[in-house]
Amino acid sequence: MAAEKLRDLSQPIDVSLLDATVSAFYGTGSKEERAAADHILRDLQNNPDMWLQVVHILSSTQSLNTKFFALQVLEGVIKYRWNALPVEQRDGMKNYISEVIVKLSSDEASLRRERLYISKLNIILVQILKHEWPARWRSFIPDLVAAAKTSETICENCMAILKLLSEEVFDFSRGEMTQQKIKELKQSLNSEFQLIHELCMYVLSVSQRTELIRATLATLHAFLSWIPLGYIFESTLLETLLKFFPVPAYRNLTLQCLTEVAALTFGDFYNDQYVKMYTIFMVQLQNVLPPNTSIPEAYANGSNEEQAFIQNLALFFTSFFKSHIRVLESSQESINALLLGLEYLINISYVDDTEVFKVCLDYWNSLVLELFEQTHHNLDNPAMTANMMGLQQMPLLSGMADGLGAQLVQRRQLYSGPMSKLRLLMISRMAKPEEVLIVEDENGNIVRETMKDNDVLVQYKIMRETLIYLSHLDHDDTEKQMLKKLSKQLNGEDWSWNNLNTLCWAIGSISGSMVEEQENRFLVMVIRDLLNLCEITKGKDNKAVIASNIMYVVGQYPRFLRAHWKFLKTVVNKLFEFMHETHPGVQDMACDTFLKIVQKCKRKFVVVQVGENEPFVSELLTTLPTTIADLEPHQIHTFYESVAQMIQAEPDPQKRDEYVQRLMELPNQRWTEIIGQARQSVDYLKDPDVIRGVLNILQTNTSAASSLGTYFLPQISRIFLDMLNVYRMYSELISTSIAQGGPFASRTSIVKLLRSVKRETLKLIETFLDKAEDQPHIGKQFVPPMMDPVLGDYARNVPDARESEVLSLFATIINKYKGAMIEDVPRIFEAVFSCTLEMITKNFEDYPEHRLKFFSLLRAIATHCFPALIRLSSEQLKLVMDSIIWAFRHTERNIAETGLNLLLEMLKNFQVSEFANQFYRTYYLTIEQEIFAVLTDTFHKPGFKLHVLVLQHLFCLVESGLMTEPLWDASTVPYPYPNNAAFVREYTIKLLSTSFPNMTSAEVTQFVSGLFESTNDLPTFKNHMRDFLVQSKEFSAQDNKDLYAEEAAAQREREQQRMRSIPGLIAPNEIQDEMVDS
Repeated sequence: MAAEKLRDLSQPIDVSLLDATVSAFYGTGSKEERAAADHILRDLQNNPDMWLQVVHILSSTQSLNTKFFALQVLEGVIKYRWNALPVEQRDGMKNYISEVIVKLSSDEASLRRERLYISKLNIILVQILKHEWPARWRSFIPDLVAAAKTSETICENCMAILKLLSEEVFDFSRGEMTQQKIKELKQSLNSEFQLIHELCMYVLSVSQRTELIRATLATLHAFLSWIPLGYIFESTLLETLLKFFPVPAYRNLTLQCLTEVAALTFGDFYNDQYVKMYTIFMVQLQNVLPPNTSIPEAYANGSNEEQAFIQNLALFFTSFFKSHIRVLESSQESINALLLGLEYLINISYVDDTEVFKVCLDYWNSLVLELFEQTHHNLDNPAMTANMMGLQQMPLLSGMADGLGAQLVQRRQLYSGPMSKLRLLMISRMAKPEEVLIVEDENGNIVRETMKDNDVLVQYKIMRETLIYLSHLDHDDTEKQMLKKLSKQLNGEDWSWNNLNTLCWAIGSISGSMVEEQENRFLVMVIRDLLNLCEITKGKDNKAVIASNIMYVVGQYPRFLRAHWKFLKTVVNKLFEFMHETHPGVQDMACDTFLKIVQKCKRKFVVVQVGENEPFVSELLTTLPTTIADLEPHQIHTFYESVAQMIQAEPDPQKRDEYVQRLMELPNQRWTEIIGQARQSVDYLKDPDVIRGVLNILQTNTSAASSLGTYFLPQISRIFLDMLNVYRMYSELISTSIAQGGPFASRTSIVKLLRSVKRETLKLIETFLDKAEDQPHIGKQFVPPMMDPVLGDYARNVPDARESEVLSLFATIINKYKGAMIEDVPRIFEAVFSCTLEMITKNFEDYPEHRLKFFSLLRAIATHCFPALIRLSSEQLKLVMDSIIWAFRHTERNIAETGLNLLLEMLKNFQVSEFANQFYRTYYLTIEQEIFAVLTDTFHKPGFKLHVLVLQHLFCLVESGLMTEPLWDASTVPYPYPNNAAFVREYTIKLLSTSFPNMTSAEVTQFVSGLFESTNDLPTFKNHMRDFLVQSKEFSAQDNKDLYAEEAAAQREREQQRMRSIPGLIAPNEIQDEMVDS
């Protein structure tokens, strides 16, 4: 193939041949041609001398794709090798790129024709600037401004370069450059901004070219967030922008610029200018978009430009109000403009577009939070607070309305109109909560939801929070608006699925925000109306929608149900009714809601209520077979879990055991039948229907066990040994099927079914042991009989027939019974260790379930039975350590994390054992090398926090001098080091220098010294790591948020604490209390 000649870079490259190869790669030729071209181009790209041909290629080729290929090669050099190039080569390239850009952008025709190529060249120039400017290219900004003044087209492209530069330095720099470099570039841009400002103002005042003005506005938009404020407020910039706002061609760009200005916050110095800017803007806006326009309609029928205008308007209002709403509250004139702005924003909030609504919702959430917190925090006086919260209507006590109180009342009154409209908006647009399983599909049918929509759930969370604050601000208005909308549903005036849904979701979402008395009154009316609506409405779909809403609302108000037995009983009986309703989703939701209510009100069902002859649970157990007659197996399991929750609340042991026996009567009858038949003929157990029956019985037992915990003991004891016999028999069946039928046998439906029974058996035992209280006799009763049928079976089986649940079961047992299991660890080790390792170390993909559970089991042993690990032979310990390294090399996040946590556990335990020296001598350097390997490749970013902790542990260890023997091998190292710390320091410098040849030895030494100096200061240690990852260039141009994950988690925890302090903000089903329901 002629293209092979391209590999010889000793003479100028044959550009026409390169063009042919590039077009073969992008072309429509055969697959082989494309593959061959791809191979050659990759080799060229990786050749370190290829970049020297770039100028020759760019000046000779006409093909855009070839130019892009050459620029790609150049970009790689600039990113990774620029500073290592000789000065003359750097300057030559810098000047060449600048000249080409000027030449191509010097006249209109070529600027338009070469638009894509020029854009790419601009990016290359900015990449060079990040290295060269300001130190080695001081005159860059003056040169650029001078060039811009020579022609309008060059000026337009200069604006594009400035915009790119601003974005690179201010928007995309985190993780791309070190903190020091970012700071340096920001200072340079700031100090040279005057020239740029003059250029922009000059263009805006004299140019008549639309494209140039648009480019200038776009550049300003990129600069406005960081330039010195004087350039905005003490020049004519704002006036100029407001002058351009009414012109349709510039409207959107100007609005984006004004939004950037609106978002600035820096104290009160320029308040007057803000008021002036807002008032002039509002006057102009009323001409562009009259206040009586129906914005949702205008948006639906508008062009792309017009829709973008509405979006930008939402951004402008929300940014301005977020930062400066207070300055508009100062005079009547600005108050009127403010209220008009809020009116616009409420209208925009009705636009049927998710992104626009998100912007508005985000702001409404912060405004009501601010109004709520003011009253919540500033008023320590209970009477004042009560009045503010709208809890009691009493005249303000004299003397209290002075000063602060009066201001607060005024401010609340000022916003009461918009807030009332906002309540209506929230109620009409409420998002669907997670618990609702019944939705309308695109054909208008009511169906069961098949997939959760995460966006909707996030939106629901914010809307719920907003509505709770709104409810706190004025309970009466909230209640009035909700009941008014509900009455319109009843009289048919406003009836539609969507209206009823959003209303009921809103009612459910404010649970806990009203005082109990008001909540009770409100709910009695709501539930009564909804039950009436269910009676009077005809049609299966309509009934399903109403049913789902009744279930959602009652599930949200456990406090009300606990206080009103009659309502609770009516609701539960209604749920039983819905359990016979075959409409998709209704039965599921009825079972879920039943479980949710029982969890919060369980004690109510085990005591005899007024007017009843026996506890509800007893009545329920009598009618249980008819109640569950129409349910699917998975729904029956939820039902059993719910009833078992009730029984668990029964304090009398005798009654409790009787209830458990009655609950398990149906499954036990069937089990006795099956085991009886099996005793006569073992083949009976091979019938697929019988296997399904066994599986169903076990699942029912697991559901009950998960609720009953220790109280499930009599039931599990009853079936335990038979269950192990079935387990053993099914296991043998599986093994013979796989032995006879080869690997495909494991995929047949009968083998899958048999394995399900084995898994469910293990899950039942694990659930019971996990939930049961820590009573050693339970462990003694259940663990020994399992050793052979479960552990022995695992070891004997072929790999495809080994259940990963065996590993998690024994991990649970060790976590539960801790040190008591030390004697059994060798047996467990022998049965599962080497045979599982064999399965999972062939590659990173096979047996994913076994991987995670295997490492969890190892971690349980390392945590609770560490002495057992010390007793392992050195070969076995090496196997353990190799498997840990294997684990944290995984790109599967949870396996890598389990491996790293296990490693930390091992390091801490060995540090205080008598084998510390021996262990670290063998493994210290390997661990350090392996951790640096995963830390610096880009596939393991989520493990950053744990990688840092391991390295910190290793460095602290050598610094502390706890290790008394040398880490180096005296026979191979010619001279002794003064101590381990000195050796590790030098070893680390060598390791990193060879791994990252693009870093100078001074940089590496500085980094390693920094680590040693900050071993006791984790945040500094972590920042050193982050900077190093950026410097090593492995982590640039990627998403680096994982490196900051820990800080984000701390922020979430603070937010959670704030939410706990406000009634209603944490949903009733998320409150982890035993809900005092005595």
